[in-house]
Amino acid sequence: MNIIVCIKQVPDTTEVKIDPETNTLVREGVSAVMNPFDKYAVEEGVRLRERYGGKVTALTMGPARAEEILKEAISTGVDEGVLLSDRVFAGSDTWATSYILAKAIEKLGHFDVIICGKQASDGDTAQVGPGISAHLDIPQVTYVRKIRQKDGNRFTVERLVEEGFEVIEVNMPCLFTVVKEINEPRLPSLKGIMKAKKQEIKTLTNEDLGINPDLLGLKGSPTRVIKTFTPSLRSKRQMIKGEISEIVDKLIEVLKGNKPS
Repeated sequence: MNIIVCIKQVPDTTEVKIDPETNTLVREGVSAVMNPFDKYAVEEGVRLRERYGGKVTALTMGPARAEEILKEAISTGVDEGVLLSDRVFAGSDTWATSYILAKAIEKLGHFDVIICGKQASDGDTAQVGPGISAHLDIPQVTYVRKIRQKDGNRFTVERLVEEGFEVIEVNMPCLFTVVKEINEPRLPSLKGIMKAKKQEIKTLTNEDLGINPDLLGLKGSPTRVIKTFTPSLRSKRQMIKGEISEIVDKLIEVLKGNKPS
């Protein structure tokens, strides 16, 4: 089974900054980490290989330093890493990003399963995984909390919903986005760390993918961030004091729109 795990390097959440000119995230000079949700995708990819055999490839798009998270993925059991890095990719929104990733997956050849984290901590859109499946025209299951079994060319999975979960059957090739309930990511092993240090990371540019530059970066992104701002704090509040029975009565009056006596 050929498994591809799409991961992303994101700014450390304590150091997020916005460029006032472009309204995009400032990534230069900011410490970065693997997107937390992607760690569950990596772990699930490795577990699928351990159960059914095959190979796990980690794929990411970003500057040269994004190689760091590919090495991290390899240290926890991934077989190889591929970096998509080109200046023309910069500024791509979720649609353009998913298109680039889809074209890279096609370039890599045959695959059975693509796994993504449910969303990235910097954008929180949860759009890239579904976008990849749309570009590749393959079925997707989002918010997967458990992969129950594989029967021939079909998976049975549990999809997390507000009321509980759904049981869904899906044929390969397919794409999953996973939630943190699916597993507990393992720590890097000494053997994995040594392998990651020696492993050569394959880098692909747009020259390798052959995508029309008009479909990339800011030019190829149909969405725009027009304005960013910090919401003002709401300081209006009421304190209700007294015995529990008194508080309940006063709270009912407040909910009815009356001022508590």
